[in-house]
Amino acid sequence: MRLTGKSALITGSARGIGRAFAEAYVREGATVAIADINLDAARKTAAEIGDHAYALKLDVTDQASIDAAVKAVESRTGGLDILINNAALFDLARIVEISRASYEKLFSVNVAGTLFMLQAAARSMIARGKGGRIINMAS
Repeated sequence: MRLTGKSALITGSARGIGRAFAEAYVREGATVAIADINLDAARKTAAEIGDHAYALKLDVTDQASIDAAVKAVESRTGGLDILINNAALFDLARIVEISRASYEKLFSVNVAGTLFMLQAAARSMIARGKGGRIINMAS
Protein backbone atom coordinates (compact mmCIF):
# COMPACT_ATOMS: atom_id res chain seq x y z
CA MET A 1 0.00 0.00 0.00
CA ARG A 2 1.58 3.20 -1.22
CA LEU A 3 0.01 5.57 1.31
CA THR A 4 0.32 3.51 4.49
CA GLY A 5 0.95 5.79 7.44
CA LYS A 6 -0.04 8.93 5.54
CA SER A 7 -2.76 11.33 6.63
CA ALA A 8 -4.96 13.12 4.09
CA LEU A 9 -7.56 15.86 4.36
CA ILE A 10 -9.91 16.04 1.39
CA THR A 11 -12.25 19.03 1.16
CA GLY A 12 -15.73 18.50 -0.24
CA SER A 13 -15.34 14.75 0.08
CA ALA A 14 -18.76 13.64 1.30
CA ARG A 15 -19.73 12.86 -2.30
CA GLY A 16 -18.63 12.93 -5.91
CA ILE A 17 -15.00 13.21 -6.94
CA GLY A 18 -13.89 13.98 -3.37
CA ARG A 19 -15.47 10.77 -2.13
CA ALA A 20 -13.78 8.81 -4.93
CA PHE A 21 -10.42 10.25 -3.86
CA ALA A 22 -11.15 9.31 -0.24
CA GLU A 23 -12.04 5.74 -1.17
CA ALA A 24 -8.89 5.37 -3.27
CA TYR A 25 -6.63 6.86 -0.60
CA VAL A 26 -8.04 4.57 2.10
CA ARG A 27 -7.54 1.58 -0.22
CA GLU A 28 -3.91 2.65 -0.55
CA GLY A 29 -3.48 2.77 3.23
CA ALA A 30 -4.02 6.43 4.14
CA THR A 31 -6.09 7.75 7.01
CA VAL A 32 -8.51 10.24 5.46
CA ALA A 33 -10.45 13.17 6.89
CA ILE A 34 -13.76 13.43 5.04
CA ALA A 35 -14.02 17.22 5.34
CA ASP A 36 -17.29 18.74 4.20
CA ILE A 37 -19.66 21.57 5.05
CA ASN A 38 -22.38 18.92 5.44
CA LEU A 39 -21.25 17.03 8.55
CA ASP A 40 -24.05 14.45 8.37
CA ALA A 41 -23.07 13.53 4.81
CA ALA A 42 -19.39 13.43 5.83
CA ARG A 43 -20.19 11.07 8.71
CA LYS A 44 -22.21 8.79 6.44
CA THR A 45 -19.42 8.68 3.86
CA ALA A 46 -16.75 8.02 6.49
CA ALA A 47 -18.81 5.17 7.96
CA GLU A 48 -19.29 3.65 4.51
CA ILE A 49 -15.59 3.92 3.63
CA GLY A 50 -14.41 2.29 6.85
CA ASP A 51 -12.10 2.58 9.82
CA HIS A 52 -9.44 4.72 8.15
CA ALA A 53 -11.90 7.51 7.29
CA TYR A 54 -13.38 10.02 9.70
CA ALA A 55 -15.64 13.05 9.31
CA LEU A 56 -14.85 16.70 9.89
CA LYS A 57 -17.11 19.72 9.44
CA LEU A 58 -15.32 22.21 7.24
CA ASP A 59 -16.44 25.52 5.78
CA VAL A 60 -13.63 26.67 3.47
CA THR A 61 -15.01 30.22 3.55
CA ASP A 62 -14.34 30.47 7.30
CA GLN A 63 -10.73 30.74 8.53
CA ALA A 64 -11.57 29.42 12.01
CA SER A 65 -13.14 26.34 10.43
CA ILE A 66 -10.08 25.82 8.22
CA ASP A 67 -7.70 26.13 11.17
CA ALA A 68 -9.83 23.80 13.30
CA ALA A 69 -9.89 21.14 10.57
CA VAL A 70 -6.10 21.17 10.16
CA LYS A 71 -5.63 21.03 13.95
CA ALA A 72 -8.09 18.13 14.18
CA VAL A 73 -6.08 16.16 11.61
CA GLU A 74 -2.83 16.94 13.44
CA SER A 75 -4.33 15.83 16.77
CA ARG A 76 -5.81 12.63 15.39
CA THR A 77 -2.95 11.48 13.16
CA GLY A 78 0.15 13.32 14.31
CA GLY A 79 0.33 15.50 11.22
CA LEU A 80 -1.06 16.32 7.82
CA ASP A 81 0.70 14.72 4.84
CA ILE A 82 -1.73 15.35 1.98
CA LEU A 83 -4.34 18.02 1.24
CA ILE A 84 -6.72 17.66 -1.68
CA ASN A 85 -8.57 20.92 -2.30
CA ASN A 86 -11.74 19.60 -3.90
CA ALA A 87 -14.56 21.72 -2.42
CA ALA A 88 -16.32 23.69 -5.12
CA LEU A 89 -19.58 25.36 -6.03
CA PHE A 90 -21.12 25.76 -9.46
CA ASP A 91 -23.77 28.09 -10.82
CA LEU A 92 -25.41 26.67 -13.91
CA ALA A 93 -27.07 29.95 -14.80
CA ARG A 94 -26.26 31.60 -18.10
CA ILE A 95 -23.31 33.96 -17.73
CA VAL A 96 -25.53 37.01 -18.26
CA GLU A 97 -27.77 35.89 -15.39
CA ILE A 98 -25.22 35.16 -12.64
CA SER A 99 -25.81 37.54 -9.75
CA ARG A 100 -23.10 39.36 -7.84
CA ALA A 101 -24.03 37.40 -4.70
CA SER A 102 -23.69 34.10 -6.53
CA TYR A 103 -20.35 35.13 -8.04
CA GLU A 104 -19.01 36.24 -4.65
CA LYS A 105 -20.03 32.91 -3.07
CA LEU A 106 -18.42 30.97 -5.94
CA PHE A 107 -15.22 33.01 -5.61
CA SER A 108 -15.20 32.60 -1.83
CA VAL A 109 -15.36 28.80 -2.05
CA ASN A 110 -13.56 28.04 -5.31
CA VAL A 111 -10.71 30.55 -5.17
CA ALA A 112 -10.30 32.01 -1.68
CA GLY A 113 -11.19 28.72 0.03
CA THR A 114 -8.57 26.90 -2.01
CA LEU A 115 -5.92 29.50 -1.17
CA PHE A 116 -6.60 29.61 2.55
CA MET A 117 -6.78 25.81 2.85
CA LEU A 118 -3.47 25.61 0.98
CA GLN A 119 -1.91 28.14 3.37
CA ALA A 120 -3.11 26.34 6.50
CA ALA A 121 -1.95 22.96 5.21
CA ALA A 122 1.41 24.30 4.06
CA ARG A 123 2.03 25.95 7.44
CA SER A 124 1.24 22.66 9.17
CA MET A 125 3.50 20.67 6.85
CA ILE A 126 6.38 23.15 7.17
CA ALA A 127 6.11 23.24 10.97
CA ARG A 128 6.21 19.45 11.09
CA GLY A 129 9.33 19.38 8.94
CA LYS A 130 8.35 16.37 6.84
CA GLY A 131 6.96 18.08 3.76
CA GLY A 132 3.76 16.93 2.15
CA ARG A 133 1.61 17.12 -0.95
CA ILE A 134 -1.12 19.58 -1.91
CA ILE A 135 -3.42 18.85 -4.83
CA ASN A 136 -5.76 21.56 -6.10
CA MET A 137 -8.70 20.34 -8.18
CA ALA A 138 -10.36 22.41 -10.88
CA SER A 139 -12.82 21.64 -13.62
